[in-house]
Amino acid sequence: MFRACLVVLLMASSVAMASAVPVVNGVSLELARYRAANVANINYRLYFDVPADAATPIKAKVQIRFELASKQQPLQLDFREDSALLAAVTCNGKAIEIDHRNEHLVIPAAALKVGVNTVDIAFTAGNTSLNRNPDYLYTLFVPDRARTAFPLFDQPDLKATFDLTLDLPAGWRALANGSLASSEEVNGKHRHVFRTSEAISSYLFAFVAGEFEQVTREVDGRPMTLLHRDTDPEKVARNLDAIFAQHARAITWMEDYTGIDYPFSKFDFALIPGFPYGGMEHVGAIFYRANKLLLEDSATDRQLLDRATLIAHETAHMWFGNLVTMEWFNDVWTKEVFANFMAAKIVNPEFPEMDHQLSFLVDHYPPAYEVDRSAGANPIRQELPNLAEAGQMYGSIIYHKAPIMMRQLELMLGEAAFREGMQEYLGRHAGGNVTWPELIAILDARTKADLKAWSAVWVNTPGRPEFQLRRSETGSAQLRQDDPAGKARVWPQQFVVRSGSGPAAPVVALRATAASIAWPASLPVDADEVLFNADGMGYGLFPAQLALTDTWGELDDLQQGALLIDLNENMLAGRGPQPLAYLQTMLGLLAAEDNTLVLALLLEHSAYIYQSLLTPVQQASVQAQLEGVLWQRLDAETDLGRARQFFDAFTALATSPAMVQRSYAFWSGQAALPQVALSESDRIRLAEILALRLPAQAEKILATQLRQTSNPDDRRRLAFVAPALSADKDQRDAFFASLADEQNRETESWVIDALGYLHHPARTADSLAYLAPGLELLAEIQRTGDIFFPMAWLQASWYYHNSAEAAAIASEFLQAHPDYSEQLRMKILQATDRPTRARDILGRQASAE
Repeated sequence: MFRACLVVLLMASSVAMASAVPVVNGVSLELARYRAANVANINYRLYFDVPADAATPIKAKVQIRFELASKQQPLQLDFREDSALLAAVTCNGKAIEIDHRNEHLVIPAAALKVGVNTVDIAFTAGNTSLNRNPDYLYTLFVPDRARTAFPLFDQPDLKATFDLTLDLPAGWRALANGSLASSEEVNGKHRHVFRTSEAISSYLFAFVAGEFEQVTREVDGRPMTLLHRDTDPEKVARNLDAIFAQHARAITWMEDYTGIDYPFSKFDFALIPGFPYGGMEHVGAIFYRANKLLLEDSATDRQLLDRATLIAHETAHMWFGNLVTMEWFNDVWTKEVFANFMAAKIVNPEFPEMDHQLSFLVDHYPPAYEVDRSAGANPIRQELPNLAEAGQMYGSIIYHKAPIMMRQLELMLGEAAFREGMQEYLGRHAGGNVTWPELIAILDARTKADLKAWSAVWVNTPGRPEFQLRRSETGSAQLRQDDPAGKARVWPQQFVVRSGSGPAAPVVALRATAASIAWPASLPVDADEVLFNADGMGYGLFPAQLALTDTWGELDDLQQGALLIDLNENMLAGRGPQPLAYLQTMLGLLAAEDNTLVLALLLEHSAYIYQSLLTPVQQASVQAQLEGVLWQRLDAETDLGRARQFFDAFTALATSPAMVQRSYAFWSGQAALPQVALSESDRIRLAEILALRLPAQAEKILATQLRQTSNPDDRRRLAFVAPALSADKDQRDAFFASLADEQNRETESWVIDALGYLHHPARTADSLAYLAPGLELLAEIQRTGDIFFPMAWLQASWYYHNSAEAAAIASEFLQAHPDYSEQLRMKILQATDRPTRARDILGRQASAE
């Protein structure tokens, strides 16, 4: 005992004697480590006085109570706002001078004491992350944006309890992490006092307030409250049962899998229009984008599965992320990969007719490849010197490559050992913070494989292998796994290959655990006859030939999906097939394909090739065939889900005058399809497409749709987007210029929709002028926007561009900014990879013509 105490004292002494942590922008790793070693048992007592007018500032107070191990240097609180918002500060009952610099409120060492301290601050809340709308607001603080609203210790490993009081306009409802303790009228306001939350990370603190409808139910003995703003009572009633039931099933499944009861005191959720993510897992108060849960009556099986998966994902976060939290945001991917991985396990039994292996393939492989094929590919686990850049940790690699990696890891361990490892991980670290190496150590004890070496490649480095089948001089063959970076890396993995044709075509499982493995003698050596990755488990660039589609009817749905993905990747890599030939093949397949997931791939690939990878001559040669196939399938389709897929594709891609008039007839009500019931959201989307296709009528179409839109949130969105759809280039230019003002970017999902229309394939010639200014705005967007906004901004701007001019703009920007943020540099390279490849493909085709 004496020895342990001495070690603690020596550690505390070394921390105390260390030089003062510099006051720099953001939350540096150095500052975070110092505070984690010195600050504990934190409580925030917060008060916000919210006015009805969204333009009126919110007056606020916070009392921060904490224990301090050392007072040898000043203590930094994080507050990324104007110093003028700070009105008064007291520390341990004594007023102190406000020292606010470099995004920190600095408390002098002389005002502090070892042991319990209290700091009281009167301030005006920052608006950046309060997402204020005319009659509601919601917080969104992940990863480090709580510090834009109020002063605090904004790092994930300083968990704290929160006591929240809100004074709200009369008639407003609210949800927060803690349950509602009392509600009363005070000075003309409606005061909501919430019970103390559990100890949570600052990014998980949240509240939502406004004019919402409230629904409370008890499911399996657990009360749940839902807030929503939808004005269609039939839509709400149609969805409520499934929403509550799926949350309850997800909780029960997670309790059984982990062996840990739901770890928090309450479980509520709010459905918010325009919410920038699908969902956010705040403890006791999950926030969702409303239209992800409140589905139309024409919802496809795919949409129903996506909703169930989203609910399961956010519910799984209560254990993975909320109960056990990453120590630093370089491991943010761990909470996301487990939420994704568990969500798939949770929802699969609810959809027994769905091919879940195919669903996993379609969901995860294309977006993971989109990043890993680019020069900006990032590893799953990245370095993070400052939380100010934490938002850029997010992206397709952690949401899509990481689940692929995790599935391979479970294959290595076996399901039982993997589950036991997860239970040990959660049980050992419940309520705490942990790193990925600590989890790997737990799993490493359950296998003979070297998981540290395995993780070093899969998790710590970017990219994907390229597979080649090579014949040796002796006539035998080997399957090689080449590292395109030239670093001789090997991605150990398992997958299945299929060769030949007919029902007896051999299928062989391979373990690609070395740079070169022997090719089974039972399989042909000609790669043109082989379907690699036939089970969708492998990861990499696999050889694929268009001739394999000749055996399409002999392939199962999963094999068809794997083949389409591999053909697309080879086409983009310049290895074939040629875009026009691939599109013509897919149109033939579209004429008869029934699987909705395979259809999704066929339609997505067809749309991109037609809009971005064909020369004008090639587009003209295939336009009638494309429109004809889509219309014939739509007109004859009896399955509601497939009809919806073909309706969306037809209205998006039809450009001939006769076919555009059919879309107009649907929108105007002059014509209807019995298998496609149009909702208000559908009519808004059609109006937006028609504004592009019929520029002379754009103003009238949009004005009509605005008058006919009953939902006030949808009406505000359409009014915002309308200038981006204008036939007047000056209006579009003025709208784009307005986005330089942060206030005009507040509802980020609207901005992304508008950018997509500015850069629509029909307008890429005009929108070239927006690309360079858009890149110049990127750093500002990263600083002021939410975590997905920078990449969404880039993708909406660049996806359909295919010219040499566009590629040159990106290249010149990066050359002119050699010291640019490495994270944002990677995002630019990721987003511009497809346009660069499109330029090269078009160049080759133009030369051939």
